[in-house]
Amino acid sequence: MPTLDKVALDIQVVLGTTVMPIHQALRLGRGAIIELESSEDDEVMILANNFLVAKGAVVVNGNRIAVEVKDMMPRAPDAR
Repeated sequence: MPTLDKVALDIQVVLGTTVMPIHQALRLGRGAIIELESSEDDEVMILANNFLVAKGAVVVNGNRIAVEVKDMMPRAPDAR
């Protein structure tokens, strides 16, 4: 297991997406609100190194926010 301690893994949780013209993105400033094409009840996508590995749900407990893994995605046959 000591060799796994040095492996870097980029984890992302995607809450939603939107499409925005570049001129509108350039005008965004601190405190800007970007509406997403999803609601708080929608599943989130969990990505590891930009690959979808699971889907989950946002869980709020007091002032803590977490993601509960609901479904693991099947691995591609050629992935190791």
